[in-house]
Amino acid sequence: MAHITVTSEFHFAQQIASGHHRLTADEPIARGGSDSGASPYELLLASLGACTSITLRMYAGRKEWELGKITVGLRYTANEDQKGHIDRRLSFSKPLTAEQTQRLLEIAAKTPVTRTLITGVTIDTTIMQP
Repeated sequence: MAHITVTSEFHFAQQIASGHHRLTADEPIARGGSDSGASPYELLLASLGACTSITLRMYAGRKEWELGKITVGLRYTANEDQKGHIDRRLSFSKPLTAEQTQRLLEIAAKTPVTRTLITGVTIDTTIMQP
């Protein structure tokens, strides 16, 4: 479904390739990076935010609802047990009915990336020899 290649030749800066798209990830200066790109957690939040906005736009289109500009604000925090929490806040530039608001909240809770994060994912790691 998705394939990404990440390479690093120097320090913490990472070059991310997805098809013909290119991104850079890095750590902020305060964490020893050069701040040349978004941090890994920022990229995780960006994935969730993009998936949320796209899914809501698709759903609203099928319902012929005008949402206007969609804004998804996200914040990640972890408690002392390292249990992560994401606060997701949605806003729309067009007014919504109470029914639309409730339905959009339900849809946001079911986006593909939301479900992946909530249910978890298995990760298999292999070291490839040159």
